[in-house]
Amino acid sequence: MILSKSCEYAIRAAIFVAYKTVRGEKTGIIEISEVIGSPMHFTGKILQTLTRKKVLSSLKGPTGGFYIEDPSSVYLVDIIRAIDGDGIFKNCIMGLSNCSEARPCPMHHQAKPIRDQLCNEFSRKSVFEMVQSYEKNEYFLR
Repeated sequence: MILSKSCEYAIRAAIFVAYKTVRGEKTGIIEISEVIGSPMHFTGKILQTLTRKKVLSSLKGPTGGFYIEDPSSVYLVDIIRAIDGDGIFKNCIMGLSNCSEARPCPMHHQAKPIRDQLCNEFSRKSVFEMVQSYEKNEYFLR
């Protein structure tokens, strides 16, 4: 497991919110938690974080709910950074606090290209692209 459970649910939630947004709809916590298979309270905290970090937007009231301003401008890396931070892309694989190019750990030169590739891949995949695949039933969210 590379990402935290919170981050896994956040990605799934963002894809579903983007799916509803593309259809011209907003969605609420209950529907999101049911679709992604996450406890409602946990989903609420994740959505709150994503909204605070400006990955998602929300409106209160009878026509309110969660939505994404522009699903084509939100990338997986944005969701990961909002929930888990940059650690997956920067932290030492052995947990050393001062591992660097100048002072590498025994695994630094093997791990750095993999971390860089992960960052590049997650930076290229937009939520909108994932919605397009979801609409074609190429994958599921639960």
